[in-house]
Amino acid sequence: MTMQDPIADLLTRMRNAQMAGHVTVDIPNSKAKQAILQVLLDEGYINDFTTSEDVKGVITVALKYHNGAPVIEEIARVSRPGLRIYKESNDLPQVRGGLGVAIVSTNKGVMTDKSARAHGVGGEVLCTVF
Repeated sequence: MTMQDPIADLLTRMRNAQMAGHVTVDIPNSKAKQAILQVLLDEGYINDFTTSEDVKGVITVALKYHNGAPVIEEIARVSRPGLRIYKESNDLPQVRGGLGVAIVSTNKGVMTDKSARAHGVGGEVLCTVF
């Protein structure tokens, strides 16, 4: 069976692994998922991620906890295959008054909402993280 929304699958696997208290989670590999995970790593929401060199590539994500609680309190998909959400640079959402981040896919790559505003580019709002 084919996966309809691989980004939602990534977010759900991470959310479920953190609720179960797992240290790592394995996710099927793709360039889009690697770009999202790189933003999460740069923002300090995960410890690390590695990719395997197998035929069916797997990304292993090292989840981050602080005093036993997951660092990611809330992670939600915004744009989805049935309803794409595109925003201009001045209309990008601020998550919890700037405490969280929105991950945006732009023509300059996948970046946070703050970085997209600084570059003056808009794009598809993939997800929000707090």
